[in-house]
Amino acid sequence: MEDKNSYRSLAVPPLPGYNTKPPAEKKNHHISQLFDKIHDGVYYLNERSSINQIRDPSFYPYDDEKRIPPWLAYDGQRLMFKAFFQESVQERRESGRQIRVVTISFFLEDGTMKIVEPSVSNSGLEQGILVRRQRIPMPDPVKYRFFDIIDLNIGKEPEIFGRVYKIVDCDKFTRRFLNRMGIAVPDPIEIPSDPYNDNRSIPVFPKKPNRKPDNLGKFLKYDRKVLKFTGYWDDTANEYGVIHDLELRFYLADDTIEIKEILPANSARDMSSMFIKRMKIPKFYSGIDPIGVNDPFTVLNVLGESTEQSYLIADSLNTGKLANEYYKDSDLAIGVRINVFGREVVITDLDPATREYYRNKYGIEEFKPLERPDTKNDYYCTSAEKYKPPPYNGFGSYDDSLGNCFRVVPKPPKLDYVRLFSYDKEDKDSHILRFGARMISEVPENEDRLFVINIYLQDNTISIFELAPKNTGFQQCYFQKRMKVMLPEQKVYSSDKPKFYDPCSFYVGARLNLGKFIFEITSADDYAIRYMENNCEKFPKANTNLIIDKIRAALKPVYGRFIQEFRPITQVSGTLVLSYDKLREALYKYLGNDIVEHEIITTARHYAMKEKPERDLREDIRRLIHNELKRFLWDDLDRLEEDIKHWDPAGSGFLPPSQVYTILRGCRIPVDPKLIDKMLKRINKNEEGKIDCRDLIQYLDVKINPVAPIVPMSLKTSLGWVSEDKDYCPGLDWLKFLADLGISEDNPVSAIPEIQ
Repeated sequence: MEDKNSYRSLAVPPLPGYNTKPPAEKKNHHISQLFDKIHDGVYYLNERSSINQIRDPSFYPYDDEKRIPPWLAYDGQRLMFKAFFQESVQERRESGRQIRVVTISFFLEDGTMKIVEPSVSNSGLEQGILVRRQRIPMPDPVKYRFFDIIDLNIGKEPEIFGRVYKIVDCDKFTRRFLNRMGIAVPDPIEIPSDPYNDNRSIPVFPKKPNRKPDNLGKFLKYDRKVLKFTGYWDDTANEYGVIHDLELRFYLADDTIEIKEILPANSARDMSSMFIKRMKIPKFYSGIDPIGVNDPFTVLNVLGESTEQSYLIADSLNTGKLANEYYKDSDLAIGVRINVFGREVVITDLDPATREYYRNKYGIEEFKPLERPDTKNDYYCTSAEKYKPPPYNGFGSYDDSLGNCFRVVPKPPKLDYVRLFSYDKEDKDSHILRFGARMISEVPENEDRLFVINIYLQDNTISIFELAPKNTGFQQCYFQKRMKVMLPEQKVYSSDKPKFYDPCSFYVGARLNLGKFIFEITSADDYAIRYMENNCEKFPKANTNLIIDKIRAALKPVYGRFIQEFRPITQVSGTLVLSYDKLREALYKYLGNDIVEHEIITTARHYAMKEKPERDLREDIRRLIHNELKRFLWDDLDRLEEDIKHWDPAGSGFLPPSQVYTILRGCRIPVDPKLIDKMLKRINKNEEGKIDCRDLIQYLDVKINPVAPIVPMSLKTSLGWVSEDKDYCPGLDWLKFLADLGISEDNPVSAIPEIQ
């Protein structure tokens, strides 16, 4: 009967990568073998030496510490030797041998060697790697051994593949390494001279030398770099001579100079202003050079005088050629007088870039300009008076009429597109200031007329719209179209450009003459007030610092009486509060006409008590949304979850607000878009600002988490009381107002009473 435990003793099938046999069951104990070369040309299968010794033993005994293998210890290290060998040359009659210098490299990690001959230009030899990297055997009669570090040293002559090299030098690392190994390194040996190379090094005068100077490096360094000077040439010694104002340009790329004359307007010299074209200017001028002086070649006539039978060659010695000196950058400075072909030019000043160049290169720090001498003999005409256009005729705008005075075919006036795009409407920022106004007139019917004045910041144009109630006899329409309005008391029909109203002229309490109608500004919308406060440097009536300085100067003499009379009693949240009416009464009493209504409004807004009612806006918005969902019988929450999973394939549960808004609009949720925006602001978000989709589903679920119903009301009204941008200003913060005034007296009445 088969034993039940026999199944456990079965061996594991021979699967790849699995070996369950212990080392004791190994039966094959063969000897490691390798191919070795015993005789030339015959390979035998020989046993590996039991002593793992490939190189000769070291000079020092091994220690008992664990040794690092040489391929790891000497990785990337090699010994460098400089050597040479002689090679016989039969084709040269000057010398029968030549010396060739090589570099022998010995790699410590594996004992390989490489011999490289540095390339020499125009040598006629195949230079480069003479012996590739390999282990090089010792020459006969030495057998079974390769070159090692003990075979390479200065003064030794190793024979490598039939060629004898003599080592003459080594690098610093090689010398230090051999010394540490206990091997003495002799001093370097001088390489013998090569007769052929010595003859090649003797300078030989060429038949036709290159006379063109090599200025490429200078050109690449100083290309497009120009030194600019100003100066003058005094020609008053001659009859009808004047002082010529000049501009000198020195080109650093080729040391050439270009001089232009600065001609004033109406000088009757409308020809070219070029005084001297770009060229090299000699320092010493005695006369015009003959033709061919500056030619790089000197030609010799060696045969005959006839041009047909003569023989011309180039003179390699340049016999008779004169070396002229030309002006350079070091010769030019303020006050220097240069000779420009017989004309004395005085340099008076430099431009900033030229000053920086001389400061960095020559260390010059003082650059004091010279004054140009004045003379009464200048024939230049004085500049003509500026053209004065004819008076404005009243047709069209002033700019349109002015264009007809300069061109036969008029062109429209240029628009300031930078200002136009800067003050263009952007989201809720309309850049339009709206003010409420009433008309001031001697006609009783016009006293009650109300208007809205719009100021457009794009082009400072003004439009006026009349708010006419019913049964008043006036029509509700535009009182004045959008246009620029001129300031009063100006000559309309004049050649001078008129001045127009700008936005800073409009503020609450101002009286303006707009088109011969007097308007008094009585109010301003919230955007206009906030814009003026945010740009208070342009609107002084909305600058809190200027207003406080004005109030401080007026209240300082009567500060005690002001505190006694207008000290508030009302407290809000433990803070004294002064009402707006009391503030207005106090400022008008002590400042009178020195303060306007807009400044009082700005002060009240700056020191207003901002107290917001405690309200859970998240639940209020949720009640509004649930009311809308129930009213339109929306029950498509499952589709909303599927769309969220489609947009979130990774299943993170978080999506950007823009994608969530797209999903909600795609599901046709019957909620106003403004209410959706307010809801997304109240949904929980992660650190990256992405919306938590799980919280959104629970927020919209009307079955699991119902809310209490609300009283039906208009959606616009609901959006108003759930807004977060309301400012509740019940009064003025009295303590903060007095602290900013900073008025102190010797014995003032207590301005800050104790709060019980």
